Amino acid sequence: MTPSFDKVRQLLKMLPGMGHRSAERLALHLLVERPGKLAPLLESLQAAAAAVRRCGRCGSLAETELCPVCQDVKRDPAAVCVVEQVPDLMAIERSAAYRGTYHVLHGRLSPINGVGPDQLNLATFEQRLKDEPITEVVLALGNDIEGEATCHYITEAIHAIRPSIKVSRIGFGLPSGSGLTFADPATLRSALEGRRDVAN
Repeated sequence: MTPSFDKVRQLLKMLPGMGHRSAERLALHLLVERPGKLAPLLESLQAAAAAVRRCGRCGSLAETELCPVCQDVKRDPAAVCVVEQVPDLMAIERSAAYRGTYHVLHGRLSPINGVGPDQLNLATFEQRLKDEPITEVVLALGNDIEGEATCHYITEAIHAIRPSIKVSRIGFGLPSGSGLTFADPATLRSALEGRRDVAN
């Protein structure tokens, strides 16, 4: 293979979910088999890189100050669903089981990896607790040790700011140790409908 091809393959391999063979297949597809797709792909990536940012309120994807969910006046402003990453939000949206707002942490507490509260999108969340008419927070994080630790930390922070807020945790139908991104819509719907209160 050529040096240029190898460079493209190595860069593609750095993307999430891309192994050696997947990166090689994609590079071949774009450079050799379907080169006509490359120019519009590059153009759309450059345009998105210039336009896409984090929502100033919830941390999701936006092209203005607020994301489409935060701009939607039909959403219930009293409910906030806390998720780890944007793909988790997208998975819940596909389930069509939730009509409140969201808050994206962009990670979870992981002391062993050097991720503490300051590395997460928590300061904005705490400000929302003070400023918005929130009555329920739904914790929709992975069902593993780090997810549980993050839920515990957030619950403590909520009760320190607004003890009256109801805190619930999804879990029904989600296997232990799994995340939300790859759960099917029916499972996520059951998990949201079967959420349980978090003890103070």
